[in-house]
Amino acid sequence: MGLDAKEWTPLLVQRIVYAAAETRSFARAAVVLQQVGGNAVSPKTIQRITHVVGNELAMRRDAEEDAAVESLARSPEVPPELAVVQSDGGRIRTRREESGPGVHQEQWRETKNACLLRMTHRTFSEDPHPELPRAFRDPQKVANLAEKEPIPLLQPSAEIERSPPEAWRPKRLVRTCLSSMVDSREFGRQMEREARLRRFFEAPARAFLGDGLPWNWSIQQAHFRQFTPILDFTHALSYIYAAAVATHDDAAAGWSRYLTLARACWQGRVDEVTAALQVWLTRQGIDDDHPLAEDDPRCAVTDAVRYLTNNRERMDYPRYRRQGLPTTSALMESLVKEINYRVKGTEMFWNDPSGAEAILQVRAAALCDDDRLARHLATRAGCSRVRRPLAAAA
Repeated sequence: MGLDAKEWTPLLVQRIVYAAAETRSFARAAVVLQQVGGNAVSPKTIQRITHVVGNELAMRRDAEEDAAVESLARSPEVPPELAVVQSDGGRIRTRREESGPGVHQEQWRETKNACLLRMTHRTFSEDPHPELPRAFRDPQKVANLAEKEPIPLLQPSAEIERSPPEAWRPKRLVRTCLSSMVDSREFGRQMEREARLRRFFEAPARAFLGDGLPWNWSIQQAHFRQFTPILDFTHALSYIYAAAVATHDDAAAGWSRYLTLARACWQGRVDEVTAALQVWLTRQGIDDDHPLAEDDPRCAVTDAVRYLTNNRERMDYPRYRRQGLPTTSALMESLVKEINYRVKGTEMFWNDPSGAEAILQVRAAALCDDDRLARHLATRAGCSRVRRPLAAAA
């Protein structure tokens, strides 16, 4: 393996892998190991050991398709009351392997990410929160969610600041995570297998949340048909916000328009939202026969109409709330940020595919609530890893 000219104890390997999984770089992992544990290990050695363990995790994941292989995902004693599956794409920058020093054929690649959540569950006879939540009535927060500049001169109202906590939402109990460079078909199989091991298909309440990416819903249709498909409300909100701002030159009027449309969407009146936006487009003389230029700011309105129309069947938010199901994929968004913290950054390139896949496996395993990384390190085949002589390597 070419790790170093000495043996590594299982404890030191565990320290190395966890340091590599939880810090921003192998260089920072080396500092932590030295200053906290008194272990002098070079960044290159940390990188090599981490890649070995990450590739072991990938091979073990694929080998566990055979039922004879013990799974790292321990099956719980009872199924969850509410099983929630969420998926989303991420970005990682890669380079061609075995091309010598430097970066060769750099490119951005999409990662596939999923979190499988065991959550609390409570149903309601009526919609427990028919009013638009305070976070979606805060100009600064909404602008951040939509990744737009905030509307000037607008501040949160006192009513928003005094609003009580919203305790009706399902709460996370146990999270397991998946991340990979594979295509959506293979990733869907990985997600289904993880869900079966977690006994998700036995849960009395099941939900699958995603944004508008087509591969999310292809996975849901192929592997999670028994789960209620739900479009993440915050993604719908971002389209509505952009469209509302585009329909008015006056900032206050645009914000008022946004509140009206967002409230209607939250209350399940999606057809009213698309109809209102379509009326505005008609008045502007915009239709299929008169398309807009790509840089026209009014494209935000046509984009919103198309997005809401395509996802209409996954936007019955009052029903989902009555059934005690989540309506946002905030936990998935958080997980993608946690993954990106380790794999995405300035001057951060990963060998494609083995280095990228290895670090994703290690990071995802470290973020799981079921200690699967620790269990892999405790059960992996033990052997001495000795650097090959330079002459032999040459």
